[in-house]
Amino acid sequence: MYGMTAAHRTLPFGTVVCVHDLDNGRDVTVRINDRGPFIEGRIIDLSFSAAQAMAMDLAGIARVRLEIVGRSASSEPGLFAVQVGAFRDRRNADRMKSLLEARHGPVEIQGFDRGDGIFYRVRVGSEGSEDAARELAQKLRRENLATETFVIRMN
Repeated sequence: MYGMTAAHRTLPFGTVVCVHDLDNGRDVTVRINDRGPFIEGRIIDLSFSAAQAMAMDLAGIARVRLEIVGRSASSEPGLFAVQVGAFRDRRNADRMKSLLEARHGPVEIQGFDRGDGIFYRVRVGSEGSEDAARELAQKLRRENLATETFVIRMN
């Protein structure tokens, strides 16, 4: 919360990104240390301190451009999954998992404390590329198994 950090769905942990506010001209450099945001149309979630440095802590959102200024030290190839839902009730997550795993396994349920309670994220696949995960997401939507999907990097 108080570090100069951010969440991104697919950039490797440790990647250093300069975030440019397109409206007020400010920028801040952050390190990716979490996954998110999981709201359609948003590309990065800044920590509280980073948002304050950008003068966007009150508005909460801003139009930004990202510039990668440093890569993570990891040379591991990426593994990608598709998040198909987040549920407060674990039973709903289990039902979604059962529906998906026979045709699209593996399916993982991950508990996450969002600050206002525990949510159970349902994630499908273990794809070797972001493009393959995007194809899986499209397939899940075409089959009406998920309406909102997010590709995330698992490592």
